[in-house]
Amino acid sequence: MYTHLATAQVLDGHNGNAAAIYTRDNLLNHVLSAMPRGLSRNEWLHALPRALVSGFVKTDKEFQTKGQTSGTTATFVIIDGWTITVASVGDSRCILDAQGGSVSLLTVDHRLEENVEERERVTASGGEVGRLSVVGGAEIGPLRCWPGGLCLSRSIGDIDVGEFIVPVPYVKQVKLSNAGGRLIIASDGIWDSLSSEVAAKCCRGLPAELAAKQIVKEALRTRGLKDDTTCVVVDIIPPDQTMRLPSPPKKMNKIKSLIFRKKGKVMSNKLTKQLSSVGMVEEIFEEGSAMLSERLGNHSSGRRTSSLFTCAICQVDLDPSEGISVHAGSKFSSSSKPWQSPFLCSDCRDKKDAMEGKRPSGVKVL
Repeated sequence: MYTHLATAQVLDGHNGNAAAIYTRDNLLNHVLSAMPRGLSRNEWLHALPRALVSGFVKTDKEFQTKGQTSGTTATFVIIDGWTITVASVGDSRCILDAQGGSVSLLTVDHRLEENVEERERVTASGGEVGRLSVVGGAEIGPLRCWPGGLCLSRSIGDIDVGEFIVPVPYVKQVKLSNAGGRLIIASDGIWDSLSSEVAAKCCRGLPAELAAKQIVKEALRTRGLKDDTTCVVVDIIPPDQTMRLPSPPKKMNKIKSLIFRKKGKVMSNKLTKQLSSVGMVEEIFEEGSAMLSERLGNHSSGRRTSSLFTCAICQVDLDPSEGISVHAGSKFSSSSKPWQSPFLCSDCRDKKDAMEGKRPSGVKVL
């Protein structure tokens, strides 16, 4: 059924590899199970961002029942023709090197040190953010959230850290021109050593497998460490090409600022053809909110799932009296309106309340 798709992922585990292994084995199935049936190809792509949110949260919810304390970043890529959809939590970055030499970020790092919005969200949800303190009161290292000491604000797993560490992914969907492009997906060890532009430039002209090795080699040469240096390179190219073309001549730099455009902007045919020849990228969708009520309640495909009352996260069928709207107040609120879809089961509603800081102090759901 999904033979037209290609997927790639980078999972950087911490505190053991159990979360990374579980995510590798289950995330794709959870995403596909959240997709409504009977959609056209365009409807399917439109519904994919919401299904990715459901899949990430379901994977996290199921893994946390295992009682394991490990966690993982997750950068998950789905390629359908020229359309690329990337969902990510953590700091395993994905970049797009479009034909023509334009390098674009397709992810957002969820590092507390660098992401002010995420720091504010964590503290508003009851977490504390600070650095390690050593003898004498000096503070060292990057910003971390407490309890737990994790440097990231979003991940899969990490049950021992706090409910303010959420698995809700940043999602971006773009469409390439038929000139194609190259994806570089790598763990933080690569990006701590190389900028996006340097990583893209150092491997141009090489086939994907050799390109990944070259990026790792360059990162190790710069940083001198072997930890956290995983890299995956995926070339999306026309059928008559066998490898990534060399970087463009400098004269093309004059139109670099036009390479990335929002969907719906009107351009002349002449300019459209000019941009297509150097790798124009069309942005279709982008959303990074950590609020499930915003992520699951928007961008509906317009088609129902197999049952009117189905949990939007775990996909279990619900009796009409059980389904609680994702738009409703918390479990402890009197403003719930259970007739407004999409719906959540009781367990997933509890998880939503916890992630959004809506659970009253002292209430803990096991």
